[in-house]
Amino acid sequence: MSDLPELNVPTMPARRGAFEAGDRVQLTDPKNRMHTIILEPGKAFHTHRGIVEHDALIGLPDGSVVTSSGGTAYLALRPLLADYVLSMPRGAQVIYPKDAAQIVSMGDVFPGAKVLEAGVGSGALTCSLLRAVGERGEVHSYELREEFAAVARKNVTNFFGSPREPNSKLSGAELPNWHLTVGDVSDCTETNFDRIILDMLAPWEALDMVEKALLPGGVFIGYVATTPQLSELVEALREKGCFTEPYAWESLVRDWHADGLAVRPDHRMIAHTAFLVRSRKLAPGVTPPPRRRKPSKGAEAYQLKKAARVAAEQPPTVPEEGDAA
Repeated sequence: MSDLPELNVPTMPARRGAFEAGDRVQLTDPKNRMHTIILEPGKAFHTHRGIVEHDALIGLPDGSVVTSSGGTAYLALRPLLADYVLSMPRGAQVIYPKDAAQIVSMGDVFPGAKVLEAGVGSGALTCSLLRAVGERGEVHSYELREEFAAVARKNVTNFFGSPREPNSKLSGAELPNWHLTVGDVSDCTETNFDRIILDMLAPWEALDMVEKALLPGGVFIGYVATTPQLSELVEALREKGCFTEPYAWESLVRDWHADGLAVRPDHRMIAHTAFLVRSRKLAPGVTPPPRRRKPSKGAEAYQLKKAARVAAEQPPTVPEEGDAA
């Protein structure tokens, strides 16, 4: 397990006021196609619709319109976090803004919170968590693959970083409250976390660590892609006996077309991306009240499957000499 080197880079930029050299600006054309540029004096944005000089943008207020040399008008705005996440370089699949919003809201990630996340991927959720905890909070991130961690590190520091050094290979803000580690989150020895979020293939395998690291009353959130993973995680939380009854859900987002009296849902939508599971840590020595539910064939089938799996993992017994009489 290895820690990535700490950053020593400029302070966070202001995200309001007139555009300045180094600012990240999103240009949107009449067909709603978006292009993101970083402003540099003397540079130009080239497109088949003409050229937009960076100098024409520097000094303009956020929300201005510029016209290319070909006569095409572009709306210029600083990109939102959601825009940045969907357009940033990816090492692994990102957590979509709809799910990041659910995690921050339903996980009650608050200013000053100490948060542990595993499965950093490309750093999309990390950006939302760092914003939510603020300067007084901490985010501890674990990623197994070093190449993914490198992409996440660059994406996060580029978003929060100072745009005053556009030629820097890794311009970014000093983030003393972000700790990125390449390694297995199960090996994490840090404790007293307010929130723990696991985006892993088998998050139930890390529940022993979660039990030790999460404060009583703290919130655990698991992010899994398939129904078998959802089942395993929920049942593992129940079996631990030190968590509240798990709550599982997914979010579906459907855009709407509204033009005068023509109001209808869009033909496409962001449907299933993952399932979310939330549970809270109980106080030491406390067990959750027994669930009062009707007998479930699904629960019975799960127990039979689990018993068969345990039996299959047992080593075969070798009969002793003289037993085969």
